[in-house]
Amino acid sequence: MSALEYDLPPLEAAGVPRARQMLERAAWAARSFAKYDRESVLRVVDAVVRVAEERAEQYAEWAVRETGFGIVADKTVKNRLCSRGILEAYRDHDYVSPRIDAERKIVEVPRPAGVVLALTPSTNPVSTVYFKVILSLLTRNAVVISPHPYAKESCSDAARVLAEAAVAAGAPDGVVQWVEEPSVPLIEALMTDSRTDVILATGGVAVVRAAYSSGNPAIGVGPGNVPVMVDATADLARAAKKLVDSKAFDNSVLCTNESVLVVEEPVADRLLREMARHGAHLLDPDERDRVRDTVFPEGRFDVSLVGKDAATIADKAGVRVPARTRVLLAPFDLAVKEEPLAREKLCPVLGVTRVPTARRGIRTAQALLRIGGAGHSAVIHSNDPRVVMEYAAALDVLRVTVNEGGSTGSAGFATNLAPSMTIGTGYVGRSSLSENLEPRHLVDLTRIAYSVDPSEVLPSFEGIEPWAAPVGPVPAYPVASSAAGPLTDSPVQTAPKEGTAELREELRRLIVEELTAIIKG
Repeated sequence: MSALEYDLPPLEAAGVPRARQMLERAAWAARSFAKYDRESVLRVVDAVVRVAEERAEQYAEWAVRETGFGIVADKTVKNRLCSRGILEAYRDHDYVSPRIDAERKIVEVPRPAGVVLALTPSTNPVSTVYFKVILSLLTRNAVVISPHPYAKESCSDAARVLAEAAVAAGAPDGVVQWVEEPSVPLIEALMTDSRTDVILATGGVAVVRAAYSSGNPAIGVGPGNVPVMVDATADLARAAKKLVDSKAFDNSVLCTNESVLVVEEPVADRLLREMARHGAHLLDPDERDRVRDTVFPEGRFDVSLVGKDAATIADKAGVRVPARTRVLLAPFDLAVKEEPLAREKLCPVLGVTRVPTARRGIRTAQALLRIGGAGHSAVIHSNDPRVVMEYAAALDVLRVTVNEGGSTGSAGFATNLAPSMTIGTGYVGRSSLSENLEPRHLVDLTRIAYSVDPSEVLPSFEGIEPWAAPVGPVPAYPVASSAAGPLTDSPVQTAPKEGTAELREELRRLIVEELTAIIKG
């Protein structure tokens, strides 16, 4: 299998020229979009968010039907959080206008990255499309969506709808594009082409490594394996509800969901009883073994169980559980590599291990992260700030959610972390990003720096804007006469009437550039 883990037959040679055509079109759109002022950008983003929010439930249903992963209601929540929620979080942030620091005598001019290649996963498909498109548009970038093959239909349609809304609101034609038939040759061509300015890779380890080895700048994230510790000072009733709700959310497909519960022995029985009240079923040793063998046949996670509900998993394992069961609790003794239940589980099976003290719990959580999930996330339920600090300082993670569910907490939707579907794992997790991805990561700053000599006075830059709102309709992307037709189903805007000689020369140059790219392909 390829390094990209896409189980598809190779695409014919036409895939590579098509990738180059898409990127040429995206580069054209990015050059135009980079000149928009903030008001024009927000008008485009508002239109895209409106249609994304309106179709949140439709695409949630489509994604579950297409992939078989997750819960429609929870995916609807994620789609809304990653559309209206993202805009509300960043509406007051300005990624377009110059920033003046009079004291330091520095003026910062924002510059968009250019063309963003966004790889999206099967587990959180449309929500990630929404998230990456909106981040790209907020920062005046063009974006090409490359969906996971398991979710290509729902993601392609979502990207098409967002593209139509963006163009109708005045964005350049081609500012949002998508791959309808993902394949290894096509995706590798998109990743390695010099017209790709940055790759946002959300997916498996192999996908992220391929992005980093592409030769282009890449922001990739690593896998999770989230430990959650509950100490003796925790509010057990609250912790139990938060834990079960988080582990059951969208059937645990978020990488921020809790993987193993580490609980202090003196409060373990009470916590587990509280969790049972919210739909958690504690497996006895025989049931535990059957579930383990089902979820990890021959020691390897069965990917067909990703995002399946607890009842389905129990039934496949031959275990009878109450009808209201949302989470299966699987006790084990030692957090060692040989124990499959100590690994990441993208399904509602939660490993459980007891420890005599909080300090032993911290060491257990460290052991879990050595097995997997370094740099990602951890959760703790505790009312002792000393324990919280020791836990955070000891673990090789870059976000620790306290007294909240990990699924939405570490993703920034139930905490004040940056709301995100891309969770950076930093150097320890072999990632270039050490925090939650947000719009500012898709912007460079040109810094105008004046001398520190007191005699050099910073002049007034107030009211000086390097960008201006587009005048009239944006011209459609110029398709060469030899081309078979439009590259996607994106709408084509009506070109303006006879313009200036400069416009005609620009169009001529763009056509020559595209023909040259096709010939080289």
